[in-house]
Amino acid sequence: MNLEGKKIGVAFTGSFCTFEKAFTELQKLKDVGADIYPILSNASQSITSRFGSPAVYMEKIKDISGREPIVCIEGAEPIGPKAYLDILVILPCTGNTAAKLANGITDTPVLMAAKAHLRNNKPLVISISTNDGLGMNLKNIGLLCNTKHIYFVPFGQDNYEKKPNSLVAHTELLIPTLEMALEHKQYQPMLRDYPLVTPVGKEW
Repeated sequence: MNLEGKKIGVAFTGSFCTFEKAFTELQKLKDVGADIYPILSNASQSITSRFGSPAVYMEKIKDISGREPIVCIEGAEPIGPKAYLDILVILPCTGNTAAKLANGITDTPVLMAAKAHLRNNKPLVISISTNDGLGMNLKNIGLLCNTKHIYFVPFGQDNYEKKPNSLVAHTELLIPTLEMALEHKQYQPMLRDYPLVTPVGKEW
């Protein structure tokens, strides 16, 4: 499945430590000709952290996508009735967002975008990034894994010694995951070593 010309929603939530990787993948999507529609959660557009400021994030997202991000619930709601996205990815998806999504809570622009998009039976991709993925959030990730039209960027434990419950997606596998999700298939294997070990002679 070629992503050229595909209308792809890219939703950012507040896992700021993974933003640089997310921006790298956003640029890759632009380079292959995808039509990008950015969406920002409340946290991602308001919290300044040691990784950067919302103003910087916003400018980078606008520069790459060529669009003003959706930043409010009422801006995300038309994704449902207008059905203009081919696929939506939450990149990164925090444990907080995953928990709310699994339990039907819609209180941020990203969650409204996800709800509106799923209404059209179109694929939603989750690029997980959470310190409690093998803790309190494991049950929510399990629910999402078993929900129709939801797919995951392959993920694994990023630091099992210091953060044994932490799970982070292999964002470098975003494009093949999106390609498979557009065919309503999960890119496999979904659980991967971290860092990613690439077999000799194999391209991802």
